[in-house]
Amino acid sequence: MSKSYNVAVIGYGWAAGAHIGAINATRQAKVRAVWSSRALSSAELSARHGSPITAHSDLEAMLGDPTLHVVDITSYPDQHAAQFISAARHGKHVIVEKPIAVEWSDILTMKKAVRETGIKTCVCFECRYSSQFVATKAILDSGLVGRLHYGEVDYYHGIGPLYGQYRWNTKRRLGGSALLTAGCHALDALLLCMNADVEEVTSYATQSANPLFTPYEYRTTSTSILKFGDGSVGKCAAVVDCLQPYYFHTHLVGSDGSILDNKFHSQKLAGLNRHAWSALSMKLLDSGDVGDHPYQTQFQAFFDALDEGKDMPLTSFGDAFKSHRAIAAADKSAAEGRPVKLAEIPAD
Repeated sequence: MSKSYNVAVIGYGWAAGAHIGAINATRQAKVRAVWSSRALSSAELSARHGSPITAHSDLEAMLGDPTLHVVDITSYPDQHAAQFISAARHGKHVIVEKPIAVEWSDILTMKKAVRETGIKTCVCFECRYSSQFVATKAILDSGLVGRLHYGEVDYYHGIGPLYGQYRWNTKRRLGGSALLTAGCHALDALLLCMNADVEEVTSYATQSANPLFTPYEYRTTSTSILKFGDGSVGKCAAVVDCLQPYYFHTHLVGSDGSILDNKFHSQKLAGLNRHAWSALSMKLLDSGDVGDHPYQTQFQAFFDALDEGKDMPLTSFGDAFKSHRAIAAADKSAAEGRPVKLAEIPAD
């Protein structure tokens, strides 16, 4: 039997609006509280979102409310670690937006808090719950393309002045890197598909000459080559300074076929034209707008897992930790101009 969960949201910006609608649409959960550094009206929040919500200005007081069960962190990335740890110490389960933190030392501290408190977690690598990657993973698991030996998943989304996050995303302490700020979705999807442990990463970074991207305090394009423990190889480009439509490029090559975005070919299916791709009726990831993200599907999986007292599938803190560790290796490689073994990034 499903339980019911009262949720508190930290931060009230672009992502929070999408989160609140998705949480309220699940079977078990309702947002009951919002903390923001800005003054908010409880009446206005309640009217806007269609259920009673209390606005808070004292974060510790909100976290100490015993009627709240889950905290959803949608604040600036450099605030995630402290807020996550405080929520965990108050015994709250946590949803946290990506990146879970910008600095690796903070991520290690968050991991320790999860281990010591036993809270359940959900990290917003929601692309794993998208139609595109649910279908892609199903094809891979069916064996239709055989054993993967090469994969590339790339993120192309120009984050310029037309996007609200641009005003803070340009800062190194908030955006971090092209991978941390947004390309992490692509690298995370690559790890999901390759399903092997990363051994070594070599990464290079550069930046557009267009003045729109001059305010960025970090290089806004990177490409990373990943060597996996099973001998396979992967590539991930993170490009947040492109001038083109949003594109989440996916090409996975196996021993019996390949997947290219929403197309595939398999030697295991008789009668297919070997000179043509076959179409997959999936919905491709085609937007960076949070309103288009599959949060509801992801959050439903989280609350279902809470009902069972289990870690959620696919996007728990442990899953996201692996992806962030590979990102840390990639950013270290780009900064130091050399390949970086994953073992160089401490796990504890």
